[in-house]
Amino acid sequence: MPSTVLPGQSYPLGATVYAIGINFCLYSKHATGVELLLFDSENIVHPSRVIALDPQWNRTSYYWHVFVPGLKVGQIYAYRVHGPFDPESGHRFDPQKVLLDPYARAVVGDDIYDRKAAILPGDNCATALKGVVVDNRSYDWEGDRMLRIPYAKSVIYEMHVGGFTQHPSSGLPEEERGTFSGIIDKIPYLQDLGITAVELLPIHQFDPQDVQPGLQNYWGYSTLGFFAPHRGYSSRKDPLGPVNEFRDMVKALHRAGIEVILDVVFNHSAEGNHEGPTLSFKGIDNETYYLLEDNDLAHYSNYTGCGNTLKASHAVVGRLILDSLRYWVSQMHVDGFRFDLASVLSRDLAGNPLEDPPILWSIESDPILAGTKLIAEAWDAAGLYQVGTFIGDRFAEWNGPYRDHVRQFVKGDRGAVPDLAARLLGSPDIYQKPNREPNRSIHFVTCHDGFTLNDLVSYNQKYNEANQENNRDGTDANYSWNCGEEGPTDTPAIEHLRQRQIRNFLTLLFMAQGTPMLLMGDEIRRSQRGNNNAYCQNNALSWFNWDDVEKERDLLRFTQGIIHFTQNLKILQVEQLLRVTNTWHPEPHIVWHGCRLHQPDWSDSSHSLAFTLRHPATKEQIHVMLNAYWEVLVFDLPHLDWPHRWHRIVDTALFPPDDFCYPESAPPVDSYLYPVSARSAVVLLCQNQP
Repeated sequence: MPSTVLPGQSYPLGATVYAIGINFCLYSKHATGVELLLFDSENIVHPSRVIALDPQWNRTSYYWHVFVPGLKVGQIYAYRVHGPFDPESGHRFDPQKVLLDPYARAVVGDDIYDRKAAILPGDNCATALKGVVVDNRSYDWEGDRMLRIPYAKSVIYEMHVGGFTQHPSSGLPEEERGTFSGIIDKIPYLQDLGITAVELLPIHQFDPQDVQPGLQNYWGYSTLGFFAPHRGYSSRKDPLGPVNEFRDMVKALHRAGIEVILDVVFNHSAEGNHEGPTLSFKGIDNETYYLLEDNDLAHYSNYTGCGNTLKASHAVVGRLILDSLRYWVSQMHVDGFRFDLASVLSRDLAGNPLEDPPILWSIESDPILAGTKLIAEAWDAAGLYQVGTFIGDRFAEWNGPYRDHVRQFVKGDRGAVPDLAARLLGSPDIYQKPNREPNRSIHFVTCHDGFTLNDLVSYNQKYNEANQENNRDGTDANYSWNCGEEGPTDTPAIEHLRQRQIRNFLTLLFMAQGTPMLLMGDEIRRSQRGNNNAYCQNNALSWFNWDDVEKERDLLRFTQGIIHFTQNLKILQVEQLLRVTNTWHPEPHIVWHGCRLHQPDWSDSSHSLAFTLRHPATKEQIHVMLNAYWEVLVFDLPHLDWPHRWHRIVDTALFPPDDFCYPESAPPVDSYLYPVSARSAVVLLCQNQP
């Protein structure tokens, strides 16, 4: 045993800083040998020191560990792991491949990284990613704490860190574009918009090269390091730069009253299928980390559509997931997580759905995560669909049916009214657990995956040719309508109709019971020119164009207005289902109408719906009229006692600034009949006679 190193200990996993050195620990049940590689700089071709771990001294159970005195924060390291290369038995050890520590808190080498070198035979040390030793104790959080904003008071903004400020129009120095620092600069914009949380597309270190040649993985659903902020989103060049810049961003957003929710991808990794690279898990202990086909261990079970599936129900993999979540909450101060293809985490060691999946119950019950938002995308790519039946009491869910049914109604499809009503009420037909808070339903019309809101009203079909997959990728179930012409138009009538349809969608999004989520740029008509799967388009097609803030100032004003208006309504913050009634009731309630009061039309031929929201305790009374028909419909208005009158907040058929009026300037309605224009929405507020 060399005198320069000590045996070390089997916990914590990863690299842990002590006063006199660093403890390294790596799990591998089937390895026969492990080498720790130490590097003097991030792009050096060869390690400055190689420490071979002795199975007698440096192994406890299945944990390989060593303590190296004298090392400090910022040390760059990686591993080589020896063992059998026997794919038919599930093993893919290759000591020629330099491997990233699954617990690395920071990653370097992205500027020299080569995915192909990790696929082809031979040593890839010169182009491999390496970990960085991080000590979180030295950062000054200045008293920062999680905000813990209730779902009932939340407005989520789904944002791509790079795309938000990458465009030259952002006005930022080139080195700050597309970074965590860039978001800090744009916080005033987010505050003015009125959102309460940003939901960031994956910021874990991912593989930009996991895509067709000539393209770049833009969305980031290709994780390499579940503990490391993506280096490409940092403006700082030092090894610890991404960690500190991310924390600066979180701290700044919290000061502005905005939560940070991370989109996390624990269902698969960047290593792909049997033809993919050996970057980390595959070379450390393939059989432990991945679901393999029962009758063919050389191939990977693919419940994700991305080539492999992490074995989340395995104790070691489950611990990694839980450790990662705890780390981002306790050390990086994030407020919650959105779990990509969360249903994958409910599959057992053979890939079968579990009624009581251990990792999900661990997340649900963990005390460190107790104050966080947990949001599930409650389906996977292999047909497991759990919207409304996802486990536990704490998980909120992306409400896919809300997206589809709202689109169908606004488009003018037949038979959409009953489903629309259920979605506006918080989907009690889907979420049937007793006393479930309706705001655990996350409502969205658009998200990163699919058309933008502008494209939803501008295209009848997708145009994904730029993705180099012959337009086969991306969903065909868009429920979109181009309003009469395909793509951009100079026809005034079509342009005005598109503007109206966009406002209709926004009105439905924010007037529904549930937690609304707005896609980045929808408030300024961001377009992807009909591409509904821009996962590989890291260019102006996907980026937020800041010139459009002025160009689309009227739509931005409408969006800001309706967010601020609804955020001040207690009737939209009720934490239980509204009572459905035809008469006054002492509890918060809703009354359904059609064009005639108390006579909703639930038939297949119906294209209209109206409803009155009342909160007796606050004396709030809102009346909403929706006309998806192609002709004007005249609606009855509920009668009010003097001195109350209806005042017009929203009429999407009117030109700005009359399309939205704040309550203090909202004009009174002089009649108890209201002609609602074709394909438009109206929101009225009961106020005292001025």
